[in-house]
Amino acid sequence: MSKRKVIVTVAPTGGMASKKQNPNLPTQPKEIAEDVLRCYNAGASVVALHARRASDDEATCDPAVYGEINALIRDKCDIVLNNSTGGGINGDMIHQLNNGLWEINFQERLKGMEAPGAEMCTLDAQTICASFGGKEILVPTTPTRIRELAEKMMARGIKPEWEVFSLEDILQDVTNAIKAGLDKAPHFINIVIGVNAFQGALPYTPRILQMMVDHLPPNTVFNVSGIGPAQLPATIQGILLGGHARTGLEDNLYYEHGVLATNVQLVERTVRLIREMGHEPATPTEAREIMGLPQLK
Repeated sequence: MSKRKVIVTVAPTGGMASKKQNPNLPTQPKEIAEDVLRCYNAGASVVALHARRASDDEATCDPAVYGEINALIRDKCDIVLNNSTGGGINGDMIHQLNNGLWEINFQERLKGMEAPGAEMCTLDAQTICASFGGKEILVPTTPTRIRELAEKMMARGIKPEWEVFSLEDILQDVTNAIKAGLDKAPHFINIVIGVNAFQGALPYTPRILQMMVDHLPPNTVFNVSGIGPAQLPATIQGILLGGHARTGLEDNLYYEHGVLATNVQLVERTVRLIREMGHEPATPTEAREIMGLPQLK
């Protein structure tokens, strides 16, 4: 019997953490590309990218920055490129409303799919409130906005990575979008679990993750992103349930309690777990086949 191929996604940067929290966090294009190459050599087949401003390391979806990151990575390896349309919780991505709340700027989010080289883009199919640094930041991805994001991705030949934080995200927003023809099977859904700073997100427990997997739409390839201390147990359970794995400093800054991690360490551990369970990490070519992406020419 052939071994199952498990996609390992590395999320090296994110749009929230800073080098003050973990100096190993790569934030600028050259260091991101160099770190991604190390993770690729360790077994990662997909990279979930966030861009940062050169001036202050804060979040942006500037297509010029994404384009530079994508080009530098592609010069080094054939890893699948997935650009974020979530952005982040500072920098270009937020503005304050008249009522004192903050909001992620949707027009800035749209720029995340404009960079050349993107094969996939995240599509956060939910409306949530994120609490960071004393700010309550609204992230409203309404049904109309979900449609706009998905239609623009389809027009560009980009596959959406549906990001879900709770059961209703799966049963309502993602399912409705799929029924409306806004994504072609196989659908790639990333279950994000354990985000305590997001109102509307679910904590990690084995039963909660099982419930979310049980309600995925047909013809779905799923990935599990456990946040912080949820990363290791959620990764193990996700693989046992037939899913794929995501790791990296965007989701978890620590290797163990009190010990800061590197992206390579987190990828190496995930690959060891996959092999200990009798499987093999997928190559980028295999990952594209599993997710229904065109192969590189």
